[in-house]
Amino acid sequence: MTLPIRPARPEDRAAIEALVHAAYSPYVARNGLLPGPMRDDYGQLIGEGRVHVAEADGAIAGLLVLLPQDDALLLDNVAVDPARHGTGIGRALLLFAEESARAAGYGAIRLYTQEIMVENVALYSRIGYRETHRAEEKGLKRIYMLKTLAA
Repeated sequence: MTLPIRPARPEDRAAIEALVHAAYSPYVARNGLLPGPMRDDYGQLIGEGRVHVAEADGAIAGLLVLLPQDDALLLDNVAVDPARHGTGIGRALLLFAEESARAAGYGAIRLYTQEIMVENVALYSRIGYRETHRAEEKGLKRIYMLKTLAA
């Protein structure tokens, strides 16, 4: 799927926060805690140029947050409007993240997800990520994964 993916702008903040809320709210019921993306300061992240959005039908349909690290690009958040699950937006965002990592000179991309997000772990494993370790941070049990990128 080819979607316009662009850097987020300050005026996108409300739509981004609404999308994050819709995407992550189901997980609150699973463990009673706010997932990390629901705690983030999107004004700051947008200002730092870390947020990219995918648009479909004139609306923000998905987003990702990319953070540079020493040895890999961190895919800190990828979220899709739940009404648009299964349309290829998530896959397009993940491919964009990998292309961004390569363009920045990284040989790998890293992400983490919560243990309770079992569907995410399965998806990431299917597309080439492997688990590197687990840790508890901010009260959240996280699984860290890494994908080595082909040149």
